[in-house]
Order: sequence, then C-alpha cells, then structure tokens
Amino acid sequence: MHIPSAPTAELELLPFREALSRSGKRGDYDPERWLYVPDFYTEYRYILGTRGAEPLICIGVNPSTAAPDDLDNTLKSVERIARFNGYDSFLMFNVYAQRATRPGDMDRERNEALHAENMAAFRYVLEASLPRRPSVWAAWGSVIEQRPYLPRCVEDMIAAGEEYGAVWYTAGARSKKGHPHHPLYLRKDSVLEPFADIRSYCAGL
Repeated sequence: MHIPSAPTAELELLPFREALSRSGKRGDYDPERWLYVPDFYTEYRYILGTRGAEPLICIGVNPSTAAPDDLDNTLKSVERIARFNGYDSFLMFNVYAQRATRPGDMDRERNEALHAENMAAFRYVLEASLPRRPSVWAAWGSVIEQRPYLPRCVEDMIAAGEEYGAVWYTAGARSKKGHPHHPLYLRKDSVLEPFADIRSYCAGL
C-alpha cells in the first residue's frame, strides 16, 4: 500500500522531460523492454509500460505501487488485454500522477505543476504512437468521482488527444453513470470498443 507522505504541492517534483532523460540508467530493470518515468519509486509516476511499435495507452485514475517486473494485478490485466487486442505493448498512464493506493488519499486540490508535467508525459506517449493514430483506453472506473478536478484533467487529455488524432476506447460494460470499466476484473479476451461520446460523458461529470 502507498499512502502519500504529504500533498504533492509540498514536494520537489522532477519535471517529466528531465525524468525521461534519466530513465533506464539505474540498471535494476531492462530499459529496452520497459519505460518507467521517473525510474525510481517516489510519490508520483508519469509512465509505466512496455516498449513497442504499436502501444495501447491505458488511462487509470492514479498510480499505485507497480514497477517494472513487478506489475500489480491491474497492470497484468492491462497487458493481457492489450495483447489480445493486437497491440505489441502497453503504456500505463493516469489522470493524476500522484501515487496513492487508496484514491481517497489523493490531493484535495489539484497541484497545477504536477498536472502540467503529467500532460507533458501524455503528449509524449501520444507522440510515441505516431504515425498511427494513438489508441487510448479509458479505464478509470467510478473512482473518477473521488475529486472534482479529475474530470477536468480528463478534458485536458481529450483536447491533447485531438491534436494527435487519438481514438478513445473502453472495455467491458460501462456503469449506469457512463464510467468506463476498470481493468482489474475484466476478462483477458475483452474487446476494446469505441468511446465515441467521451466529450459528452466528461461534460456530465
């Protein structure tokens, strides 16, 4: 379990581009297989995933304890479903980058600096999919209701995705409120389906 040690506004954040430039040099995992930014365990995580030519970008609410070669059950499910749907890799991203096993422990107010760096990371993973249109799997479940700022973060991600021609997907049944299904309890043969109404869904949150 990861319980935040302090609000992220009290932390000195490593900017995404600097964290990316340092990634893979520690020697405790294979950087040819894994993308891990920052590449050490800390209070936030921008990206965790595998490298490939056709990645599936999966979006959760916020990161927990997973690391290269030590995936939690959620990320194991993400990897299986990505493979079943024809992708050669997955990139786990999150609406908000603060680590917290219990989403109720997240920052009460959005840390604008952390959000800005997280958006820089999102643009990076979108670029990693080019020249193909980026495939983005919305997988945050009802936890998106935990903080009022989370839907607004998603709106920023939708806008960034439009710049790169991103196509949004869901997997499994959506909730009565329209929330996309969390990956944890999905079958490994779950099929990705278009999330065509993501803008109207966000507007209603």
